[in-house]
Amino acid sequence: MLEWVAAYERAWRAQDADAVATLFTEDVRYLRSPYEPPLDGHAAVRDFWPDPTPFTMEVGTAVAEGPDAVVRVLVRYGGDQPQEYTDLWVLRFADDGRVRHFEEWAYWPGRAYSAGQDPDPAPGG
Repeated sequence: MLEWVAAYERAWRAQDADAVATLFTEDVRYLRSPYEPPLDGHAAVRDFWPDPTPFTMEVGTAVAEGPDAVVRVLVRYGGDQPQEYTDLWVLRFADDGRVRHFEEWAYWPGRAYSAGQDPDPAPGG
């Protein structure tokens, strides 16, 4: 599983959209958020993949049981508007080692973490 994460990072960093075929099954379901419509199949993921913004990526906790895995990833984007994300990736692997289900739960500083919560509460409130 950690080998797959390293290959994902290399491909993402290289903007190698062709690597989608080696990372994901043909019928992959790629969710950029659990509440957004998924990207289904290689073509949809390839179209989404390119992003020239420089980034760093640190892999934290990674757990797996059977075909399922969860990986904690810290991503910091550079560029004109730096942004940091702490992601949880929920992965389901196929028998051939490629991912058939990729689900991202991204969190970033200054954003609410529960429904209805003000992301920037007033001091003392």
